[in-house]
Amino acid sequence: MARKGVSLSVGRGEKLPVSKGAGLTAKGRARYNRATGSKLKAPAPNPRTEADKGRKASFCARMGGVVAKSKNAERAKASMRRWKCS
Repeated sequence: MARKGVSLSVGRGEKLPVSKGAGLTAKGRARYNRATGSKLKAPAPNPRTEADKGRKASFCARMGGVVAKSKNAERAKASMRRWKCS
């Protein structure tokens, strides 16, 4: 079965613009979670738990690959800055 895509927009306040660090807002995460049954969490740029440290490391590794392989990865670069990936 094909996955249903969720259309999220900066204009409706569901995504942050690149100038503000990209990524989803709380409203965008809620909409995505309702539509797909996922359990997306808020960003963890300053992890407080071991689980959050693992999430941050995983996120930074995934986005690093996106930035390296993409010609235009402005949103990925902005989200990496927001998560404080080195």
